[in-house]
Amino acid sequence: MRVLVIGSGAREHALLLALSKDPAVTALACAPGNAGTAALAETYGVDLADPNAVAALAKEWDAGLVVIGPEVPLVAGAADPVRAVGIPVFGPSKEAARIEGSKAFAKDVMQAADVPTARSEIVDTPARLDAALHRFGPTWVVKDDGLAAGKGVVVTKDYDVARAHAMHLLDGGHPVLLESFLDGPEASLFCVVDGTTVVPLLPAQDFKRVGDNDAGPNTGGMGAYSPLPWAPSGLVDDVVARIVQPVVDELAARDTPFSGLLYCGLALTSDGPQVIEFNCRFGDPETQVVLALLRTPIAGLFLAAAEGRLASHPPLEWEDGAAVTVVIAAEGYPGRPRTGDVITGAELDGVLHAGTRRRDDGAVVSAGGRVLSVVGTGPSLAEARLAAYRLVERVELTGSHHRSDIALKAVDGDVHIP
Repeated sequence: MRVLVIGSGAREHALLLALSKDPAVTALACAPGNAGTAALAETYGVDLADPNAVAALAKEWDAGLVVIGPEVPLVAGAADPVRAVGIPVFGPSKEAARIEGSKAFAKDVMQAADVPTARSEIVDTPARLDAALHRFGPTWVVKDDGLAAGKGVVVTKDYDVARAHAMHLLDGGHPVLLESFLDGPEASLFCVVDGTTVVPLLPAQDFKRVGDNDAGPNTGGMGAYSPLPWAPSGLVDDVVARIVQPVVDELAARDTPFSGLLYCGLALTSDGPQVIEFNCRFGDPETQVVLALLRTPIAGLFLAAAEGRLASHPPLEWEDGAAVTVVIAAEGYPGRPRTGDVITGAELDGVLHAGTRRRDDGAVVSAGGRVLSVVGTGPSLAEARLAAYRLVERVELTGSHHRSDIALKAVDGDVHIP
């Protein structure tokens, strides 16, 4: 099987690494890729925001399966023209991808499916903002209604900070979503979906704030671990039955069936699991730890989803133990990152590339905000964490920063559901 992966981050590097171990895969390509993915796959340029360009590349390369990683091409509708030229694609249609592209749409779907989620309100004009803010908080949760690369959310007990972020979004022409605050630890659950059938993967937890102890602004994610030793037994089955399957059924009833990877961001509250958000693709950095533990070859799994055959796919098999990933970010991230610095240690096993490129002289240099994801595995979460941080110490990037507390509370038994 010839597989084309669309994207350029550590998520795509993790996908390619898993695909490269699948005996059914005969050739791999990645577009636009990065310095790390180039070691696993042919590299092609493509405009991620141009659905027809993605389809043209898939046809020209004679792909047998296209896996679309990032949200931008999915929300733009890249899966539709790929399907139209007869190539199986792992990724939802433009209409189904609205589950991530529009938080208002996602809330409407959840309400219709009777799925537990935070109370919310859309504000599209400054004149309505103050009255709406007074119906929420403290704590205030203020979100960009559209895509924001994980950086459009502010959670704060400070009214002025909440209002300033909302005004910033409104001034930029973005509707604002206000939500009630959900207590309890967060978890991510990936589900492979073929429009009808739901196959869950292992749950994970990511770390969105830039600094230790959840200090500083939100990012696209600074680390993750899987599985969750503190999660109650039956959590995955419960979330699939009460949340994921009803949403999949509601989308099918609207004639917008979801096929691909449905990401469910959860708060495990005192009232049970509630949805924070849905994404229409694999999350980054959770993908890096979940795929590190998946023993089942993924090309056949993705193709079964693309062709509507998940119900007959064999049960998934998992490695024992745990995985931890730590993101190494460039100086300045999550603001304007410093780029062009040489990275040493980027070639080590367990180091996945995100914001990298190879210079003409062969050196690997930084080219984005989240530069690398360093993955450690082990028979226990503590040992996986130790392996990840030992590997982090072997990587050098001038001015870079990373969190030192990824998975620490879980290892210490300090994660509790209220």
